[in-house]
Amino acid sequence: MSENPVLRVLDIVPGTSVDGPGLRTSIYFAGCAHRCPGCHNPESWDFSGGYPMTVGEILEEVEKNGFDVTFSGGDPMYQAEGLLPLAREIHRRGYSLWCYTGFMFEDIFLSPDKSQLLPFIDVIVDGPFIESKRSLSLLFRGSSNQRPIDVRRSSPGKIVLWEPDF
Repeated sequence: MSENPVLRVLDIVPGTSVDGPGLRTSIYFAGCAHRCPGCHNPESWDFSGGYPMTVGEILEEVEKNGFDVTFSGGDPMYQAEGLLPLAREIHRRGYSLWCYTGFMFEDIFLSPDKSQLLPFIDVIVDGPFIESKRSLSLLFRGSSNQRPIDVRRSSPGKIVLWEPDF
């Protein structure tokens, strides 16, 4: 696997405060087959959407902004193999990493390609968006079925939810 693969990126938004605690650089990746009814970003479903960026180019944007990082989309887990060197380097450089996905944590943990990302992710917000469970009062998630999971303290048999310290 290349250490500088090309990923499909929809947008990189520096200084956002809606995709995790503090100011973050959110990277929105193209492609999502979950197609959740009521999705706030259906234009992200197209796997050929956005534009190609290498891991090196994305890291330049992360460093330029200096904020912690969030992977979103679409669903970044569809590009798990290509994201691995990016996540590894973000972690090595000392940034916190959050990841939003429609996949369930237990399934990611058992997936040979997706699970390789887990050592580099601090919090994963899992599960599909469910319109009937939508609530604007939820912190950093769209529907009440989605879980902000503290990855380091969790396993498939023991989910530990992330708790804000502010």
